[in-house]
Amino acid sequence: MKKVGAFLVLAIAALALVACGSSSDSSSSTTEASGGESQAEQGGGAPKESSSASGGSGSTLEFEADPNGELAYTSTSETAEAGKVTVEFKNPQALTHDVAIESSSGKEIGKTELIADGSDSTTVDLKPGTYTFYCSVPGHREAGMEGTLTVK
Repeated sequence: MKKVGAFLVLAIAALALVACGSSSDSSSSTTEASGGESQAEQGGGAPKESSSASGGSGSTLEFEADPNGELAYTSTSETAEAGKVTVEFKNPQALTHDVAIESSSGKEIGKTELIADGSDSTTVDLKPGTYTFYCSVPGHREAGMEGTLTVK
């Protein structure tokens, strides 16, 4: 019975968020990181390498909300190289989601915009350590929309 009640609360919250709407504009933001404090073993996933015009390099992580409408990402673990990391997020759902990155101390390092049926990206400066990525919409993280990001 408690599960049914929790599901109803989650469904009502989701409907309220959808009713608020979202912009279809894609935006990009940059956030500096204070760093993850702990070292970790390698997780799954593989970042893409890219070069900037100034000759520096960075990595790109691609995240996607579950295309079947579940409150989940298509991956629960990712790995990136330390430095500037571009987070590209694709949400094929009508329900609004984002990708937020949190250090091991619980500090939010950066996040994409809340989007539905679209994509967004942001760039964060990450130090070696373990981070958590999650959806910041109330109830989504608790429903399992989170994972581990290992930065080497």
